[in-house]
Amino acid sequence: MAPLTINSTAKLLSGYEMPRLGFGVYQTPPKDTARCVAEAFQAGCRHVDSAAHYRNEGACGEAIRAASSIPRSQIFFTSKVPPQKMGYEGTKAQVDDSLAKSGLGYIDLMLLHSPYGGSAKRKGSWKALVEAAEAGKVRSIGVSNYGVHHLDELEQHIAELEEERGGKGKGGVISVGQWEVHPYCARRDIVEWCAKRHVAVEAYCPLVQGQRWGEPATKKLAVKYQKSEAQILIRWSLEKGFIPLPKSVTSARIRENVEVYDFELTPEEVQALETDEYTPVSWDPTVAALEE
Repeated sequence: MAPLTINSTAKLLSGYEMPRLGFGVYQTPPKDTARCVAEAFQAGCRHVDSAAHYRNEGACGEAIRAASSIPRSQIFFTSKVPPQKMGYEGTKAQVDDSLAKSGLGYIDLMLLHSPYGGSAKRKGSWKALVEAAEAGKVRSIGVSNYGVHHLDELEQHIAELEEERGGKGKGGVISVGQWEVHPYCARRDIVEWCAKRHVAVEAYCPLVQGQRWGEPATKKLAVKYQKSEAQILIRWSLEKGFIPLPKSVTSARIRENVEVYDFELTPEEVQALETDEYTPVSWDPTVAALEE
């Protein structure tokens, strides 16, 4: 495999390519979002991860439209359908609302933000995303925070939609899944499920929200490579084959989080960083029952 660079991409099952490093804007105030996204672009990032729930889709779109020196085709923009919009009609409306708020002609990736709502709503939401992709409103579709049981159900829904809508491919394809993933919440069962199906795994909270600074294994590698602990964790995610989504509102850290291509972790170091803990620092809908 060629060495990773800031320009490295992952080929999705939809046929489109996603930059291997993203920039997250969760909890970034709308008044700061356009600046932060612009600074991420200046640092070389071309991938922005937003959501309707974040209330900053408009500011992301503003920064994308303002980046006149970067072709729109080189920028990858993600948004997500919130739990309260689950269901066919709600998801259809949300896609249109996200397009309107962002001011973009299409959304590169639309995810269902969580599995909440029950089986019928999950199926309806997925059908709406499939139709949005067919209409060119979104280019790739996927899910976020689904547990393995939700993913198994989604495969069943895809098969049902193929039968209902006229054949293979008519049920859509899961291009991307997004979860909280880091050495203290490695989600091996979900990662294995995705790997078998060539579903790209995005890792949010790759820096563990700063709650694990000072861990001996991370500190040791930071000293060895003369990098920050944040850079070590981002590199761990990249070495695992994930698409990490670090976030910051601090200009220096936005730049630092992109400067992770002048060193590599060995396979032994990657393995040594990963723990058997299950310690998520964000919400965890993956454990929700199918009825929820």
